[in-house]
Amino acid sequence: MSSLPMLSGPELAPAHGASPDCLVIFAHGYGSNGADLISLAPHFQNSLPGAHFLSPNAPQPCPGAPQGYQWFPLTSISRAERDEGTAAAAAILDHYIDQQLDRFDLPANRLALIGFSQGTMMSLHVGLRRKQALAGIVGFSGSLASPGQLIDEMGPPPPVLLVHGAADDVVPVWLMFEAFGAMEAAKIPVERHISQNIAHSIAPDGLRKAVEFLKQHLA
Repeated sequence: MSSLPMLSGPELAPAHGASPDCLVIFAHGYGSNGADLISLAPHFQNSLPGAHFLSPNAPQPCPGAPQGYQWFPLTSISRAERDEGTAAAAAILDHYIDQQLDRFDLPANRLALIGFSQGTMMSLHVGLRRKQALAGIVGFSGSLASPGQLIDEMGPPPPVLLVHGAADDVVPVWLMFEAFGAMEAAKIPVERHISQNIAHSIAPDGLRKAVEFLKQHLA
């Protein structure tokens, strides 16, 4: 494990000023960085005053995106590339989760993942395969890598919320429905929320749904 890249990025300490009682890790999208999603953290603080928020930069610089990072390269739109890339990067995020649980001396069921786009692919792939269930996973505007392998590879499932814009032209909304169906078939407790007239972004109604979801599973 020592050969894995070490992730780092912005963090936001608990609003109550004491040691954290739960962790929320953001996984950003292709070409973005940790500073992008950490800006969402204040929206969760009223509901989760004891949460410590972490938003690491993905492990690879992203070509053509100054100050941007990628979890894995995207040179085409092929499903095989996405599935292989997600699997190849999974150990890096998995190890980062272990590091943060050890750092704060918290159990897995006190940690939630929030992903956007490529970060959703990573969060779902890693979070659904861990040996101990996490508190929950929120996936914005993403998809599920290798859906046909999920039942055979999954661990004890955490609850999942999938949020997607109906007008997303980067990751079409049908990919969310595909992920939802695969998780239902695997008997994973999964919810979905569609933001009408929203493209590849996080809308206020979707963010409110995510806040309610994490309050239910972490507060």
